[in-house]
Amino acid sequence: MEGLELTAFQIISAVGTARSCYIEAIQAAKHGQFARAEALIAEGDEAFVEGHDAHAGLLTQEAKDGPGSTLSLLILHAEDQLMSAEGFKTIALEFIDAYKRIEALEARI
Repeated sequence: MEGLELTAFQIISAVGTARSCYIEAIQAAKHGQFARAEALIAEGDEAFVEGHDAHAGLLTQEAKDGPGSTLSLLILHAEDQLMSAEGFKTIALEFIDAYKRIEALEARI
């Protein structure tokens, strides 16, 4: 495996790790483990940046080599996974905030 395929798998692997961290962060927050949830978000962000940087490299390559030079089903899948991870982060942050608010309200009862 080389070149484009390797980059696609780097993106898929990195953002898959990020997405897993974001999902695990939701579960941690659900159990009131907010410090762990925030640490998992940070870990996910590190993995996401790795995938995003690899993707940016492909965009730079396409800008240099011309349109269509990097298009493949594998790259489309990698981009789909990238966007999915980004969406999961948004959802995870909302869930963490909601669980914090629930815990604060329950403490007042």
